[in-house]
Amino acid sequence: MPLNKEYDVIIIGAGAAGMMCAIESGKRGRRTALIDHAKKPGEKIRISGGGRCNFTNLHCAPTAYLSQNKHFCKSALRQYTQYDFIRMVERYNIPYHEKTLGQLFCDRSAKDIIQMLLDECEEHGVELFLETSVKTLESISDSEGYTLMTTKGPTACQSIVLATGALSIPKMGATGFAYDVARKYGHTIVDTRAGLVPFTFEGEHLSACKALAGVALDCQASFGKQDFNEAMLFTHRGLSGPAVLQISSYWDAAGAVTFDLLPGQDVFALLQTARKKQPRTNIENIMKTYIPTRLAEQICADLDFTGLNIADLSDEKLKALATRLNKWRVIPDGTEGYRTAEVTVGGINTDEISSKTMESRLQKGLYFIGECVDVTGWLGGYNFQWAWSSGFVAGQYV
Repeated sequence: MPLNKEYDVIIIGAGAAGMMCAIESGKRGRRTALIDHAKKPGEKIRISGGGRCNFTNLHCAPTAYLSQNKHFCKSALRQYTQYDFIRMVERYNIPYHEKTLGQLFCDRSAKDIIQMLLDECEEHGVELFLETSVKTLESISDSEGYTLMTTKGPTACQSIVLATGALSIPKMGATGFAYDVARKYGHTIVDTRAGLVPFTFEGEHLSACKALAGVALDCQASFGKQDFNEAMLFTHRGLSGPAVLQISSYWDAAGAVTFDLLPGQDVFALLQTARKKQPRTNIENIMKTYIPTRLAEQICADLDFTGLNIADLSDEKLKALATRLNKWRVIPDGTEGYRTAEVTVGGINTDEISSKTMESRLQKGLYFIGECVDVTGWLGGYNFQWAWSSGFVAGQYV
């Protein structure tokens, strides 16, 4: 089906933000077209949360978002909250449950969320065009509006919304299209990098991680003033798990990340007590009561403590072991990059976008929503909430 010659609103990108914006635009009686180059809408929704879609978080707040302007996200998150989206989910009788730290997941499948959004689009007259790419996008001189040449023919609109995401997971069609359009109209791009992504290592650190692949434990991961208390996982390439993914969004390529492998516990004090009460006990066996067996063996081998009883260790050696557990500092060689990153940190500069409407301050009728904007949430449903909130806000004004 070819596009019609003219719409009030054209939204490019049929993901979470784009579908939410289309719904709200349609509710206002705006003639709305939603287009995407993919075969199916909402592909990142479909794969999220292990296929069950961590669709929001009960604790969503501006403090859970990274941006050069930490205040920018406040307006959208206030206009459309996590509870507003939960009400929509409940209205469609989609069963869901809370996991750790306020994360909400579908009981059955992420497809329930996609179908809910598609049903809302249909109810409000949104025209959906899949397998449709934009070849050119031009503003109409001396008047409001835009003309587009697409693979399904030419079209025009008064308002254009960029909801095409960013650079993460390119195998699902991620591109820098929104950045290209933004630059065309004078916008600047805050340097981008992969976020919510595993760390990778080389050399000795990589060998150690391979030997420990599959070992998981709770920890506190810290970088600068930011820290997260969640699980970490050793892999054949480096470190992963929620704590690692979270801190990766804050990490810069030169700094050391600190891991407390026994958060909340003074390991040196524990070891001193153990030395008094069970001096003839092998140090590895003592460590195995606190951390996974393979990790205990690896740490003792690294410190040349293998085979020693705890009575054989001086305070100095106990402090070295305690530091290895409470303050393990490591400099990653890199990350797995956009290939596996759940989000892109950075993006279109928020100083050039209205926080109230998501409209460009430089070009009338041009809107940016979702991941392409320099707003990045924590792991655990926060980025979906930004998609719902920013999409809702733009939908009120296009």
